[in-house]
Amino acid sequence: MSTIFTLFMVLIMIASILLIIIIMAQNPKGGGLSGTFGGTSSAQFGVQRTNDFMEKATWTLGIVIVALILLSVILTAKPVHTFQQTAPAKKEAPAPQTAPATNSTTTAPAKEAPAAPAK
Repeated sequence: MSTIFTLFMVLIMIASILLIIIIMAQNPKGGGLSGTFGGTSSAQFGVQRTNDFMEKATWTLGIVIVALILLSVILTAKPVHTFQQTAPAKKEAPAPQTAPATNSTTTAPAKEAPAAPAK
């Protein structure tokens, strides 16, 4: 594996774990961590601020995870050629030399012996 890919995987895992923790800390009815801190209206880190922080953290981590995944695909992908490269021509082995086929029914014309000189 390349080091860039490993780095992206580690960052994606960290962001995913943080996102899980943030989501688990939220209460679907508006309580969650904000219920712990929201005793009085004069609290420095009150209910509304906690809800805003949790929502912003959730969206931010979600966007970070998607961005890291897209970057890891773009930066670690192997290049794909859109055109067909011409491969060097393969040298074909020459066909084996065979003796010419002879047909047993056809024979070559026989040479006639030279005629004897006339006396």
